[in-house]
Amino acid sequence: MRTNGSPHPDEPDIHLTVSLCGTRFAYAACLTAAMAFLQDHQQRHHSDAVEVRDETTEGLHRLPNERLFLGP
Repeated sequence: MRTNGSPHPDEPDIHLTVSLCGTRFAYAACLTAAMAFLQDHQQRHHSDAVEVRDETTEGLHRLPNERLFLGP
């Protein structure tokens, strides 16, 4: 699967890794959604289960419900 369908195609995509119950998931998200997701996760979960990777986003699925992290 190619990384496409960004809600903000003018922004760079960010590679996010999310750890959940010992399983790691890798996603691509536009910069705005990635930063909002990180803030939301840190405020709610107080854990380091999400990290930003300095790696390509090519071939990654989009962050589920990415558009929800773009609103107020």
